[in-house]
Amino acid sequence: MKALILIDDGFEELSVYVPWMRLREEGLDVTLATPLMHALTGQHGYRIEPDHPLRDVPPDDYDLLLIPDGRATEALRLRNEAVDLARTFMESGRWVAAIGHGPQVLMSAGAIDGRTVTCSPGIRDDVRNAGAEYRDESTILDGNLLTARGADDLPEFCRRLVALLRSPSAYGVRVG
Repeated sequence: MKALILIDDGFEELSVYVPWMRLREEGLDVTLATPLMHALTGQHGYRIEPDHPLRDVPPDDYDLLLIPDGRATEALRLRNEAVDLARTFMESGRWVAAIGHGPQVLMSAGAIDGRTVTCSPGIRDDVRNAGAEYRDESTILDGNLLTARGADDLPEFCRRLVALLRSPSAYGVRVG
């Protein structure tokens, strides 16, 4: 299985590193993709080297799209290639996971209307205005979409994500 993580400058470090390492522990091939290929700096000053530019990412090669928390989501949602990628994953029924502010990219893709999600409380009104039902819970699974409020919910988020990836057919989600 292969996972794709969308990142840009201003990413929230825990919401990238924790799931990235957990997915690698499970044997997934994890790719970090960004609009521009340069070392990225997180909100707390940690730097990371991306693997591929977004424009070169073939979405059909991946089973999971992860959108981490942080200011980076505001920049990503303004990039057509990031929004198109999110829309493609949602429409194809493959796994999409978003943490904290991550649903902002999905809002710009028009992909959360009619969905039930959780997110950072700071964007809950935006989520509602995009047509989703907001719930203040640590994680929410709605079809192929798993959302989490933020870094404090990463242990449950990762447990749930790994369980879903181990048994995707139990949830009616297409993989591969």
